[in-house]
Amino acid sequence: METKKSYWIYQIIGWSLYFFSDLLNYFTIFSFDFDEFNKLIGNLIVNVAAGISLTHIFRIIFKRYHWIKLPVTQLIIRCAAVVAIITFVLAAINIPMDRDIINTEKMNWALRDISYLINLTKPVLIWVLLYVFYNVANLRKNDAVERVQLESSIKETEAKILRAQMNPHFIFNALNSIRALITEDPKKAMSGITQLSNLLRSSLVSHRRTTVSLKEEIKTIQDYLSLEKIRYEERLQIKWDIAKETEGIQVPPMMLQTLVENAIKHGVQKALRWGFIEISSHLEGQTLLIIIRNTGKLEGTDSKSSSGGFGLENTKRRLHLLYGNKSEFRIFQENHLTVNAEIRIPLDHQ
Repeated sequence: METKKSYWIYQIIGWSLYFFSDLLNYFTIFSFDFDEFNKLIGNLIVNVAAGISLTHIFRIIFKRYHWIKLPVTQLIIRCAAVVAIITFVLAAINIPMDRDIINTEKMNWALRDISYLINLTKPVLIWVLLYVFYNVANLRKNDAVERVQLESSIKETEAKILRAQMNPHFIFNALNSIRALITEDPKKAMSGITQLSNLLRSSLVSHRRTTVSLKEEIKTIQDYLSLEKIRYEERLQIKWDIAKETEGIQVPPMMLQTLVENAIKHGVQKALRWGFIEISSHLEGQTLLIIIRNTGKLEGTDSKSSSGGFGLENTKRRLHLLYGNKSEFRIFQENHLTVNAEIRIPLDHQ
């Protein structure tokens, strides 16, 4: 509505200023009596109305038939034809009106008509060029907005798909842990079912949320490790070092749980005697640093290279989707028995 209002204001002011300035030129060249002055004012009103009407008709045609989407050559040809038509119509209106005031009959008719066409072509051409350029700029702006919205939608869809890809693997491991306890220790199996219920609830919520607080994510990991602790008993040693000020910071849901699951599968599970998992978090300036250390070796890589394994590539992609290049994920061999995974999340995205 605001754009439409501005359009009509510019139309009235623009054409009024042009034809008023044209009227002033007449006063510098000719002298008029009162009746002729009234006729000039009448001519001014007719010209303003004609200019507004003709250009508005062009606008209607331009929008209805989507000229903005035409190839450049076709657009130029059609706009040139419109400029010629509007100019001829305005000239046809002005020549008869001016005849009685400035006695154009004494002029050479060819020179007179050419003079009118040249003078009237300028404002019409400027109007058409401004309108076309405005629409081109507006189209590019809208296309840019649509591209951003589309990219955002694609990223959100991709992030949801990545979260969905983690769930089957996680459920499979959790069910295996409980299945091993059903005959050996029913009470522990019941406790495990409660833990699994909490995990499934967290998993379901993760599909509807882009991020959760670190405190919620830690609770999910605790439920998961409780299940694995039942399975591995003393073979699994767990250490926590979560800074209080980091608990409210938002992180991608189920991401850390996937890394812990990966640490169990590729580290603790393969340890000959026992293995450990150490999870810590603290702030480094405007960055949240989360470290997951575990027993294990990166297979098929040197000590400083990234490792494969379930969920690692997804973790990189999810971080990139949410935080771009400001986030960082790396996993490396800290020493011959310890793997270190580090995640850096910028606080300015919170």
